[in-house]
Amino acid sequence: MKLIHAELLKLASLPAAWIAAGLATILPAGVAVLNSRSQVSRGPDAGFQDLAPGVIGAIVIGVVAVSSEYLVEGAESGGGRQITTSLTAVASRARFLLAKAVAVTVTVALFALLSSAITLTATSLSDATVSIGTSDLPRVAGVTAYWIMTALLASGFTLVTRSGIVPLTFCIVNMSVVSVSFLLTKLTSWANYLPDLAGMHLFLRDLDRSADIAPLTGGLVMGLWVVVVAGIGFTVFRRRDA
Repeated sequence: MKLIHAELLKLASLPAAWIAAGLATILPAGVAVLNSRSQVSRGPDAGFQDLAPGVIGAIVIGVVAVSSEYLVEGAESGGGRQITTSLTAVASRARFLLAKAVAVTVTVALFALLSSAITLTATSLSDATVSIGTSDLPRVAGVTAYWIMTALLASGFTLVTRSGIVPLTFCIVNMSVVSVSFLLTKLTSWANYLPDLAGMHLFLRDLDRSADIAPLTGGLVMGLWVVVVAGIGFTVFRRRDA
């Protein structure tokens, strides 16, 4: 527990993590209010679809939790890196990464639940045609799981690169500008089983995809991707010098 607490304190000390928290909680609610003013019916995914952009905050948290370990500190701090101190304090690299994963999971879950509450409430209040009740709680759990697994994927990619620039750029562009995964579905239906598209079935019901994937199946597929990427990241992290 002390190790997890230490990782949570590290996250709390990162300015980027607080920016991510703002993106995760405010951005979806703002999108929900703007969408509610349109005259277009959004169907069964009203509110939940607006939560998708908030995953950018989860991505940032997942990336900076790892990349911050490799940043070179200022001259007044000796010009070293946090990873050296971390591995000196924790002999087991497996325990170190597990504690970091738990810290990321807890943090992202908290913001996912908070964002869901704010966004879905804003959707209900601003659009009288939308009714959201207790029957939608499984979909809130789906949003939370999607955010957590996306953050863990981002952490896994960052473990391999040891830099936040590449995974952060790719993940954010893929989620907000041009979805490479979606473009690939035009070439092959197997692209629907890429983690971001498969995971969306956890909370969205009106997806225009070339493959019919059940929510549980989508979650399992995305979970498998997390296991594979995390396994690669751990293997690379264990075998190379800090």
